[in-house]
Formats: sequence, structure tokens, C-alpha cells
Amino acid sequence: MDSLKSKRFPKGFLWGGALAANQIEGAYLEDNKGLSIADILPCSNDRFKNIYDHDSVVKAINNLEGYYPSHEAIDFYHRYKEDIALFNEMGFNCLRTSIAWSRIFPNGDEEEPNEEGLKFYDGLFDELLKYNIEPIVTISHYEMPLGLVEKYGGWRDRRLVDFYERYARVIFERYKDKVKYWMTFNEINIMLVAPFIGGGITTEEGEDKESIVFQAIHHQFVASSLAVKACHEIIPDAKIGCMIAKSAIYPYTCNPEDVLLAQQGERATLFFSDVQVRGYYPSYIKRFIKENNIVINMENGDEDILRQYTVDYIGFSYYMSTAVSKEESKDKSSGNLFSGVKNPYLKSSDWGWQIDSKGLRYVLNQLYDRYQKPLFIVENGLGAVDVVEEGNVINDDYRVDYLRDHLTEARKAIEDGVDLMGYTSWGPIDLVSAGTGEMKKRYGYIYVDKDNQGNGTLNRIRKKSFYWYKDIIESNGEKL
Repeated sequence: MDSLKSKRFPKGFLWGGALAANQIEGAYLEDNKGLSIADILPCSNDRFKNIYDHDSVVKAINNLEGYYPSHEAIDFYHRYKEDIALFNEMGFNCLRTSIAWSRIFPNGDEEEPNEEGLKFYDGLFDELLKYNIEPIVTISHYEMPLGLVEKYGGWRDRRLVDFYERYARVIFERYKDKVKYWMTFNEINIMLVAPFIGGGITTEEGEDKESIVFQAIHHQFVASSLAVKACHEIIPDAKIGCMIAKSAIYPYTCNPEDVLLAQQGERATLFFSDVQVRGYYPSYIKRFIKENNIVINMENGDEDILRQYTVDYIGFSYYMSTAVSKEESKDKSSGNLFSGVKNPYLKSSDWGWQIDSKGLRYVLNQLYDRYQKPLFIVENGLGAVDVVEEGNVINDDYRVDYLRDHLTEARKAIEDGVDLMGYTSWGPIDLVSAGTGEMKKRYGYIYVDKDNQGNGTLNRIRKKSFYWYKDIIESNGEKL
């Protein structure tokens, strides 16, 4: 391989960015859209962790008079043509986004879909295809209909499998000529740490929370497999993947107890990809379920469904790594719901996330060694406070450095033999943070003039990173 080729990514590599409907669209009740779980989450550092019980959900629903950044978000619902033109200017050949389930089925359990919601995504996908940008669509991305929580208790109820399958089949039929890349659930493993946002799960005092969460996880596994089945039937040339939140987990020391802790931490995520890629519950989870007296009700045929309908590829998010230690006294690090011991060899972002580009190469090799399935980095980026200087200049060199370092390690992983389909950085345009509900935590190549209080013009401004990423895509990675 000559030096020029070695600097380029594979031919046909998918370059773009990743978004989520509930963080960009706004128009949260427009065109018959129903409320979603995201619509009731306040702007707060603890927004994922505040809602655990039914009373808290009821209180949140009845207190929607305050300011919620996500209700207008960046008004992508009305401005998507302008934004897609900017993505095209950067050279995107793909864009990952999600469909808001509550736009299609406002309460989640209707017999017939909402035509106005379906028409919106027709327009969105047509606009992408006009520029030869492949839509990569997540079916459920932290935005399940709130009606399914209020009426059924979220994914704890088996009936949600049927509602999800109906929803999936509707959108596969509607967009079969427009969308060839799909993912079933965003960061499905988030159910273990944030069961409300992951599955609409609330628990009452005295309930067996672990059994409820694992039952909900099982229902999502079955639903995911049925979506794979439906996708392959309706769109034979499509690819449909799972999506997990992934970080590298290191033992803080070479103490065997730390090493085993790291292995346990890794398995808490790999459990989800093991089931969706291999098609069965791994032995280490069966032991955990047994020893913790967790009860999962499986219907006849569930295991056959999981085995027969496995995913085509593995999508994952990667932002950071963590370390673990048996010693409780160690300094803690922050994270995107995952936290651990502070690694003294790494720097941290404005929000305390430890930056570790080499960890991305480690994760890529780990997943490919384990599964030999195509991989797709569908989220990776740096949340930071950006400053608009005179002349609408935004010098976000820190973001360029972060992305360059991670893409360099991704290229090394490809050279290691990893089959990597593509890279969609998180938040190509500023959006509402999932973790905190803020606007000031910015990821984009494109600045959106809006603050945490809702002030601003919503005007779009190209940052320095915009032009950098344009060069990277144009050269297929050669200019890294």
C-alpha cells in the first residue's frame, strides 16, 4: 500500500454527522405530534436521574409551563432544508437522524399512523437524497411516546413489542425507497443506568426494580429482532444494526481485582451487543440473573426470534474512556451517564469527560475481534463552550484537535483489519444536550444562535471546524 492510499479511508466510506429528533426538531406538539418522554425532561444536570417513580412523571407532565429548550430546540422541523444545504456544503454523503415515534403514533398504541408526521419525514429524506446524502435512521432514540409510559408502564409491558413492530413496519413500508440504513434502538444499554429515558421505566417503592429493568430489556431485544425481520422482508437491500453506548474501561492498577472489575464493566455493555449480534444470552449474564434472583418472563419462541434475526452491523457511540478501581477513595470522573475513576494520563473536557482517542482504536478492535461484523462509529464528538468573536468567527481548534485525534485512531484500526463502515460525528450542528438539556454545551460544526434561556435569533454560523471537516471528507481522510 502506498503512502497516499494508507492515509485515505476505504472507498465508499460513509462520512457525515449524527442527530436525534428530540434534540433538534422542536415543534414538539405540531402536526398532531404526541408528547414524548424527552418532552418532559427539564434542563438540568440531573435530568436523566431525577425521574424514577410514577409520581415524578406525573409531576413533570403537570409542570410544563416553564422553559424547555427541547420544545423549540433549533427549529430543525422548519429549517431542515437550510441545514441540509450546509451539510451538503461540507460534503456529507450520509446523515444519521431519528424518527420521532410520537410523530407517527402520537400515543404509541393507535391502529393507524399520523399522516402529517409521515409527510414530514418524506420531505426530510427527499431533501437529503436530493444532495445524495444517505439517511441513516434510528427507529427509537430517547423519544418514545409518553402515552406508552402512562398507560402501560413503558417497556416493562410485553404489549410494547407489538406497538414497536407496528411502528417499524409502517416506516419501513413508507420509506423503503428512501432509507437503506437503519438502527433499532439508540444506546440500548442505557437501560441499565437510565431506565426512564431508555425505556420509559418508572418504579414504585417495594417493586423489584432489577427484574423490571431486565424484563424491559428482554422486550426490547425481541422487538429489535422483529424489526430486523421486518426490515429484511420489506427492504431486502437494507442494512439494519444495533446501537450501543461504548467506552473503553481500564483497570486503574494491575491488581487482579481491578482487572476483573474492568471486565465486569465491559460486559455490562457487551451483553447488549452479544444478544443482538450473536443471538443469545451469554453465560455470564445468565449467572448474574440467577445469583441476583432476577425474574425474566420469556414467551415460547423468544429465543428462536433472537437467534434467527440478528443485526447486520454494530453502531456505537464513543466519547471517552473510564477507569475502575476496588478502592472507593479514588477521584471520580464525569461521563455521559457512565463514570469511573479519574485516569491521571488523560485530559478532560469542559464537562469532565476524559478524552481518550486511543481508546477508540481499542474499542474498534475489541468489537471486531469479538463479532467480525461491520462497525459504524455513529456518535463521537466534543461538547464545549464556544465563543463567537468579532465578525462571527468561532475558533474551535479544541474540537478540531479532538476529532482529528479520534479519526486518526479510527484509521489505524482500519489498518489493523477492522471493517469500519463510516463515521458520523455527534451534533454536526449545535443542538440541545441529551444529558443536561442545555444549549451552551455545543458539539456542532455549525453554531446556532440560541442560549439556555431561549434567547437568540437561531441564525446558523459556520465554525472553524466546518471548513476542517469539509477538507477531511473531500480528501477521504487524507488531510488528517
